[in-house]
Amino acid sequence: MMKYFTYALLPLLFLSSCSRNPATFISHVNGYWEIESVTLSNGTKRDYKINQTIDYISINDSFVGFRKKLKPLFDGSFETSNDAELLHLIIEKDSLNAYYKTPYSTWKETILFASKQQLKVVNQNNDVYLYKRFTSINTQ
Repeated sequence: MMKYFTYALLPLLFLSSCSRNPATFISHVNGYWEIESVTLSNGTKRDYKINQTIDYISINDSFVGFRKKLKPLFDGSFETSNDAELLHLIIEKDSLNAYYKTPYSTWKETILFASKQQLKVVNQNNDVYLYKRFTSINTQ
């Protein structure tokens, strides 16, 4: 019995002790994202079933880019304004941080996780945003 317990416990210990390398997140940040849920710092969670806007993030090889709000249209195109938030990704202390700048403000968000289908970000208020990859109605 103890032998089986040890074999079951070892992989769990190994997985929990491995920290994720934030550099691996960078390649997944680009693209179209829609908010799936937000967990506020007080523990309150809000799920988003329908989003009227999505975020488009574009990062170049120098880890500099922008984030822009888009409104998806039924024909697969987007409506947008000329407004964009400039951003710069920097790895600091084993974290991937996104520094944003507009003419009105600057702020930082930390990317907790990024994969092909999911993006998880925490802002300076400790609110955690979970995004899913946006897919157009035309491609579903």
